[in-house]
Amino acid sequence: MKYGWIGLGNMTTAIIKGMLHSNKYDKASQYGFNRTFEKTVKLQQELGIVACEDLSELLDCDVIVIGVQPQHMDDLLPKLKGQLNAQQVVVSIAAGKSLNTLQQAINHDRIIRIMPNINAIAGASTSGMVSTDQVTLDQKEAVKSMFNAVGKVFEIPEEQFDLFSAIAGASPAFSYLYIDSLARAAVMEGMDKKTALDIASHAVLGSAQMIQTVDEHPWELVDQVCSPGGTTIQGVTSLQNNHFASTIYDAVKAVIERDRVLK
Repeated sequence: MKYGWIGLGNMTTAIIKGMLHSNKYDKASQYGFNRTFEKTVKLQQELGIVACEDLSELLDCDVIVIGVQPQHMDDLLPKLKGQLNAQQVVVSIAAGKSLNTLQQAINHDRIIRIMPNINAIAGASTSGMVSTDQVTLDQKEAVKSMFNAVGKVFEIPEEQFDLFSAIAGASPAFSYLYIDSLARAAVMEGMDKKTALDIASHAVLGSAQMIQTVDEHPWELVDQVCSPGGTTIQGVTSLQNNHFASTIYDAVKAVIERDRVLK
């Protein structure tokens, strides 16, 4: 199977690296094209992929991934129209373009939308995926395998992509901010920032793993940590008094509303 990558930014580069590091994919099967050829050559030297100087050089690939920024989509899509055979599958990781919009723009039926998040760079992406009815089961599984190499893939209805964008696409920024705030609070009390960040990030990672591992509601876990009259309940009460939960709700809602405006 041959994989063609249009646009070699941070996200697509992270996915290619994850695929190659999984040892399930041959570097010679990865074809890359970027508007700046120097960037393509650099990735060829680093990873051993096939560098394409012209877009046409990868249009026979079995899987073609559109990884350009949304503002460049309108320029790219007409160049794909009429250039693909019916058996190829096109994967778009660009936000805001629906399956129907992509089908109409390139006159092609087999389309998959997938939305990874920035944590793909660390091999820990949370990706949302939806496909047209014409995509075969084998093609769908092949694409899921690609993105599973950098995290976990969730199949969701397309009408919930704006919700996914909020709780998986934008939420890493919220989590980074939370972790940094924990660390800064420790710095205020005398701990050095590097140590504080390491401790805070590890604690948050462990908490996420705990929720995924045990069959208990998060609030049950909160209660387990909060001893009567202890220290943790004081912090939890402070968060509640300062509208911690409703602040998160508002942040998620703000992302969703902005996403809907941009469509």
